[in-house]
This record gives sequence, structure tokens and C-alpha cells, in this order.
Amino acid sequence: MTEWQTVSPRTCELGESPFWHPLEQMLYWVDIASQQVLRANTYMGTVETWDMPSEPGCIAPAAAGGLVIALRHGIFRARDWGGALEPIATLPYDPASVRANDGKCDPLGRLWVGTLDEPKASRAAALFSIDCRGGGAPVVQRHAGDALTGNGLAWSPDGRTLYWSDTSSHVVRAWDCDAQTNALAAPRIFQSFAPKPSGWQWAAQPAADAPRYGGRPDGAAVDVQGAYWVAMYEGQRLCRFAPDGRLLAEYPTPAVCPTMPCFGGEDLKTLYLTTARKGRGAAELAAFPQSGCVFSTRVEVPGLPVNAFVDGHAG
Repeated sequence: MTEWQTVSPRTCELGESPFWHPLEQMLYWVDIASQQVLRANTYMGTVETWDMPSEPGCIAPAAAGGLVIALRHGIFRARDWGGALEPIATLPYDPASVRANDGKCDPLGRLWVGTLDEPKASRAAALFSIDCRGGGAPVVQRHAGDALTGNGLAWSPDGRTLYWSDTSSHVVRAWDCDAQTNALAAPRIFQSFAPKPSGWQWAAQPAADAPRYGGRPDGAAVDVQGAYWVAMYEGQRLCRFAPDGRLLAEYPTPAVCPTMPCFGGEDLKTLYLTTARKGRGAAELAAFPQSGCVFSTRVEVPGLPVNAFVDGHAG
């Protein structure tokens, strides 16, 4: 993996939650800070935007068409692009200080959403699943918590391992996952990264004695070999880890703040990467003017296809 290309010159303040729609052959993602959902025809280079009433933490395709969208103030279903937002569920948190963040659907069609504690004070972030497969009232279950920024959600190819990170704590954890009972067990640390040094700031040419920082784990994806790809926010790199935790490779990114990878294209060998520019300094943006763009590159190992949300309308 040597060359990155921009999907579009359009920049986002906080790009996140990309997925490749296999039927539409389009790339979807969100700009959390700008309260937008976006989609691109990557072959034509066109981008459409859709304004949301609050911050969209994550999105996923629905098996019956349209999207499921986790906004700050609840989980919503959209049957069509730009269509009505139908409320599905609210999660048990105070939206004044907590919002939905990273999330995906599991192989059985439940939506999982991690939350983010904005004050970074009470460790109020948690991981929830929303099960609408029965067509009746959704079943909302809390699986993990005691976090500041829920991120990095992904499953192993067999669905038996779930990964979830707390970005602020620089830790990725893994659990044994029983899909049928929707239960997690045997939590353990999958990766632990060095914390951000006190007073660290990005610099184009840091002093020889300046502390180094490799970033903190943000969004993630898994390939068909079970490797966990994680974007290292403020680390200007994307890491690929084996299921046993070994670092297999790391790739420099064309922005200091990569946020989340996903796999797409007809062969799932195109890796897409969202990035951020919100709150970045003038010197950094001058050095990386395309910060906030979505980038792509080709990889040797294909990724797993996106899982779709299943509700009562899916038959």
C-alpha cells in the first residue's frame, strides 16, 4: 500500500463511519461536527450531502433499503436517501453531555453503538446493541462501559470476537462474543498504546528532544484474515494487527488525524479512510491541506463486507 488518492476534494470537519454499499456501489460516511451524512459515487467523483438535525455518530445500510442512523438524540431509520427519519429507540444517556459515536451492525443485523462522554469527566460512555429483528419494540442492551470515547468497533470474521476501544484511554479491548445470546464474555486488552505526552503538539519538524506520539485508537475494520486495522488519531498512521495482537504493518496517512477505515470496491480491496480537520492548527493544515478528505488506496487482503441492519420490514 503506497499511494493514497482523494475520493473527493470535499473536506469534512470530522469524517467518520464510512461503509461501502455493495448494491449501490457507493461509499457512505458522516461528518459528525457538520451534522451531515454523505455518499459518493467513487467512479464519477460526485458527492451528495444530507443535513441531519443533530450529530450523526454512525450509520449502516438496512437490509430492506435505506439507512439506520445513530444521532445524538436517538436511533432513526430512513427508508430513502433524504427521506423521513423514523425514530427507533433512545439510548439511556443524557444527550446534553453524551452522544452517539462509532458503531456498526453485527452479522445478525443488530446495530451496535458506542457513545462519547463530551466533558471527559465521568466515564459515561458505553456500548449498546439495538435489536429490531422481531419487528416489535426494539431490544436495547448495554454491554460495556466505564469509557470516555467508545470507538473501534469490529468483529472477527467468524463473529466470535468483538473489538471495542476507548480512544481517550489508548486501549483496544476484545471480548468473546456469542451472537445467538448477544452476550460478551472474557474481556481482555488487545492493544494498549502509549499515552499522549504532556504538552505534545504536532510539529512539522519536531525538536530532537521533543516527545514522540503515535496517536490513539479511533475507528477500525477487519479483513478476511482477521487482521484489525485501526486509525491512529493524531498519530498520522494506520496500523494492522494480527488476531494475536502482533503488529503486522503500519502505514503513514495523508492526514495527522485519520478516523476510520473501511473496505470497498467490487473486490473489497479498496481501503477507504476518513479523516478530520476540526480543531487542527494552521501549521498542520498548511502541511496537510486535504485533512478532512476521504482517501483511498489498494490493499492485498480484502476486507469483510458491511453488515446490514435488519428490522421487521426486512421480511
